[in-house]
Amino acid sequence: MSRIIAGSAGGMRLQAPTGERTRPTTDRVREALFSTLATWNGNSDAGADEHLAGIAFCDLFAGSGGVGLEAASRGAAPVVLVEHDQPTVRLVKANAARTRLHVEVVAAQVDSFLQREGRSFDVIWLDPPYPFTNEQISHTLELALTRLVHNGLLVLERSARSGVPDFPEGTEHWARSYGETTLHFCQREANDDH
Repeated sequence: MSRIIAGSAGGMRLQAPTGERTRPTTDRVREALFSTLATWNGNSDAGADEHLAGIAFCDLFAGSGGVGLEAASRGAAPVVLVEHDQPTVRLVKANAARTRLHVEVVAAQVDSFLQREGRSFDVIWLDPPYPFTNEQISHTLELALTRLVHNGLLVLERSARSGVPDFPEGTEHWARSYGETTLHFCQREANDDH
């Protein structure tokens, strides 16, 4: 069982799917992620429930919804969580109801969601299953980039053993490792006018 770390729903417990279908992001990695995002957003000195104020956040491969719900707890809005497994979608909706956080849960395959969705997001979080190949991830990153605002940020969680995926042309990227987990950050190059 995981929990919301901080913000308006800080401390609330979340149900996680059973079995091997999902792999929840650890508290340590989530805390590092949200500390980085608060600094990136210029709100690291604000209260935790305002760290992501003004940020539209999309959680792809949402699993239990822990990362997207954490974003909402820290002030992000709107927050969209995308998950294709129907029992997991029901669990995400139950977690959202329990925390009373305002999120939209979309039942869809990630790539089809990105191809049909028209909204843009400031931050897109991707935590695909570890068996995904770097080729599959690179394709999804290309699609996600089309849904990102100009100065937005893609964040990808991968096993430290997975290697570095190919990031879309016209982007800059960097990584931070936390034990067995690596967070890859990606955004458009400053001189990219798209």
